[in-house]
Amino acid sequence: MKIFEAEKYNIRENEDNAEAFEKLFSIIKNTSGEKILRFNRGVYKINSENLTSRKLFITNTAGDKEYSENETPHLQKTALFFNGTKNLTVEGNGAVILISGNTTNIAITDCENIHIDNLEIKHIHPDLHAIKVIKKGGNFIDFALDADTLCKEINSSPHFYGPDYCYKVTAHQNNGYIGLIKPDTPDKVERVRHPFYSSTDVRLLPDGSLRAYYESVPDFSVGSEFYDYCVRRDTAGIFIDKSENIRLTNIAQRYNKSLALVAQDSENIYIDKVEFSPEKGCPRKLCSLADFFQFCMCRGKIAVTDSYFDGAGDDCLNVHGVHYRIKNIDGNTITVSYCHDQTHGFNPLRKGDKIAFIDTETLLEKGTACILESRMLSEYDIELILDNTQGLSPDDAIEDISAIPGEFVFSGNTMTRIITRGLLITMRGRAIVENNRFVSTTASGILLSDDANFWFESGMCHNVTIRNNIFDYCGETPIRILPENKKHRGAVHKNITVEGNTFISHPPILVTAKSTDNITLSGNIYSDAELIETVDCTNISIL
Repeated sequence: MKIFEAEKYNIRENEDNAEAFEKLFSIIKNTSGEKILRFNRGVYKINSENLTSRKLFITNTAGDKEYSENETPHLQKTALFFNGTKNLTVEGNGAVILISGNTTNIAITDCENIHIDNLEIKHIHPDLHAIKVIKKGGNFIDFALDADTLCKEINSSPHFYGPDYCYKVTAHQNNGYIGLIKPDTPDKVERVRHPFYSSTDVRLLPDGSLRAYYESVPDFSVGSEFYDYCVRRDTAGIFIDKSENIRLTNIAQRYNKSLALVAQDSENIYIDKVEFSPEKGCPRKLCSLADFFQFCMCRGKIAVTDSYFDGAGDDCLNVHGVHYRIKNIDGNTITVSYCHDQTHGFNPLRKGDKIAFIDTETLLEKGTACILESRMLSEYDIELILDNTQGLSPDDAIEDISAIPGEFVFSGNTMTRIITRGLLITMRGRAIVENNRFVSTTASGILLSDDANFWFESGMCHNVTIRNNIFDYCGETPIRILPENKKHRGAVHKNITVEGNTFISHPPILVTAKSTDNITLSGNIYSDAELIETVDCTNISIL
């Protein structure tokens, strides 16, 4: 067992360690056998200016068209970059990684048997700004800025600034994805238009607050807190790609300029006792500017347990595959394409995988085949040689039914201030959602989806158990079983059990379902609500 003491490799507290980390990770990568990287408790700074730029294709992040002409799409910097590393345990011992600039916090690519424990990740003056209404006048509203936000005048216009950014405070005023937390509902965050969208002018006052002028003053309550940020998802918090047996425990992430954790084309991922939330005493109540989790085209077992999630700019968690659309059929050779700009550039379709032919209107399976060969032709196109194409038509999609978790477990977690849904689950393997507390989701708590026409996220749900959860508040129907089929020709989802859950504050219907077979509801606690509303469903048992 080789033990790497970080301090012996020029990793210094309260100094920039960008280059030292990259050198150390290269040494670790090339050291065979089991190994440990051990930190002392302390603060270790990383300055993005001294990091290497790499091109990373991360699912559900910015598409090519979201970059300007002078930018290279998907080029980014990573604070802690593990590549090609095997059999490593990182003992953080409470160390804080303090990042200056826009980075992916941790990348784990082409790795095996990695365990990272007891680290906290923070950013210096992140590009996330709380703007609180403190005063209203006849033609203006005054907004206080959070204590971590820097603002200055440039050419008589107030600008937000910090590591890797500087822009006018009105730059995002047409953004309709701003977070709002009202003073009477502090645990709820909703998606609204920017508070400056109808302003005629914004000025920086001597006390550091902002005064926005309006022809007609919006009806904002004093104490309402808006969150200003760029909605382009050009990084991730933790990125796991083409890796297996990854375990993350006791990790705290305090800010992500995108998604908190993305895993793609990977196998066996265990997340336990993590905390994705603002730290105590932080002036902000948001943490991640998009989803907390995206698991895409992953295999084996995925488990997220005993963790706390607070303040997401999108869903808490998505687990799904990809529907690839057919581009060409030539005998048993086909070309398939990624169809959503935010997902492309990687090939999880492996030789030996079983794929299903999917009717894009009914979302039903028309046939299956085995992949004999797979190769990428471009960032968007993949060529497959199959053992057969019987029943496949040019209007179909394919789903890789080998590239799904055999089991997904979400257990013992608490989530609050989720701006959209709690969980989106669309996968054939066994899914268990139990003993969680959904404190506040502005949309549904759980959505079982399936889509081959918009986000192209697959696939059918065949075995889902939702039990012993507490739904404190959901802004929409708490549980939605809604495949996005255009035509009903039979059940898309099946074998859904909802049992022993407690619904506290909720809409008038608790469960909605369509095109689903074999739904069982038992022992759920609720009042003044209709339990289920269905369309084109069969075999519904209410016990």
